[in-house]
Amino acid sequence: MEDRGSGPELILVFSGKRKSGKDFITDLIQNRLGSEVCCILRLSGPLKQQYAQEHNLDLDQLLGPGPYKELYRADMIRWGENRRNQDSGFFCRLATSGDQKPVWVVSDARRLSDLQWFRSEFPRQTRSVRVQCSEETRVQRGWSFTPGVDDAESECGLDSGVEFDWIITNEADAPSLDEQLQPILKAAQEAASLVRADP
Repeated sequence: MEDRGSGPELILVFSGKRKSGKDFITDLIQNRLGSEVCCILRLSGPLKQQYAQEHNLDLDQLLGPGPYKELYRADMIRWGENRRNQDSGFFCRLATSGDQKPVWVVSDARRLSDLQWFRSEFPRQTRSVRVQCSEETRVQRGWSFTPGVDDAESECGLDSGVEFDWIITNEADAPSLDEQLQPILKAAQEAASLVRADP
């Protein structure tokens, strides 16, 4: 395990299918906790930054939700897999370097190796959260099945064989998000209070 000085007290590692609402929910958590307590880490950020740099592409557009990213998604996934095969923690280390907030929210874990890296490096602090919804809801949000993307490990790597600490159902007919997020927010507030209480 790496020595990180005063690392986080809680790491919430989120996963879920495309258009399940991961970013919406992680933004909601950060808004509730405040940016002085909680930061959002995106594993795809360093991946896209490195990919854009090596392929001379527009990073802002790769980071956005528009069609530009979709043009490169399949190739970027292959490229990222090659990097991970050489070093499974490469993107996790880049994403986590330098942040000292008590609560880290990792918004986009996609593979078992992502979750294993956090559990190995931060065993006491890491909790996993799955965001799920029906295919019908995802279609309403603009999702359509893309071969080479939606059947790849980057979308399916955490679909089974993982026991999540919390599962959030992001559907209109599910219990309210406020209600579902209560135990997560409570754990985060307790983690932040540990830091405040530490002399």
